[in-house]
Amino acid sequence: MYGEELSRQLALDYCCSPADVADSENHFSIYAPQEGRRRFQEALIRGLKIAVVNGKLLFTGSEEIVAECRKRYADVTGEWFFDAKRLREIEELLLPFHLRVAQAHPFFLPEADVMSSSGIPLPDASDALAFDLIRYDQNAILQFREDNRFDEAFAFDPYAPDVLGIAAAKDGQILGMAGASADSPLFWQIGINVDSHAVGMHVGSTLVRLLAQDIIAQGAVPYYGTSMSHIASQRVAHRAGFAVAWAELVAEEIK
Repeated sequence: MYGEELSRQLALDYCCSPADVADSENHFSIYAPQEGRRRFQEALIRGLKIAVVNGKLLFTGSEEIVAECRKRYADVTGEWFFDAKRLREIEELLLPFHLRVAQAHPFFLPEADVMSSSGIPLPDASDALAFDLIRYDQNAILQFREDNRFDEAFAFDPYAPDVLGIAAAKDGQILGMAGASADSPLFWQIGINVDSHAVGMHVGSTLVRLLAQDIIAQGAVPYYGTSMSHIASQRVAHRAGFAVAWAELVAEEIK
């Protein structure tokens, strides 16, 4: 699902065409901010972005860095591109430009029809559906600005505003919170925090699936990102009906 939407979004993010995203060739472009691009952590990103999608690579960044990447990676496939050896090589390429790898993450899109309520994981029967759901609009989210419990759900990024939230609560205590940031007009990213006392109640996957439904109802595409080593977070995504769609590396300035 959402293959065409992903091609449209990555084309804006990587300064190319949707056809470039969908084909089997690697593409290299000089970065120029496009209207409609994803803007999450935009202040962090410097000099180079790389996407692995459809088994191939997209590069965008400064002219000098992209030219060097073209020399090295024009015919390289994407399958193993973010292994440790390659990441060290990219770090060496970036060092003369006073840059380094900031992150390399997988990203997920809905695989099944998340608008359907069927398949939503529920708490164990012994818990008797032991949590209530609370939804928050953009204004209500502001009450959590200084609340470190929800640092993944709400980023308060000025470039990608937090627009939706949904919490699971029991006896007045929040067990988990999922939030959506409008990273672009088309793609809204989901973040999730779950209290350690709620482990095993499927709070995370339930909230992610329900928030994805709310995002789709707003006419946007829900997506989910996490670390390659955060297995618990990846399981939440899979249980909520998401599957890996692409991976992305971004560089940052060495300070």
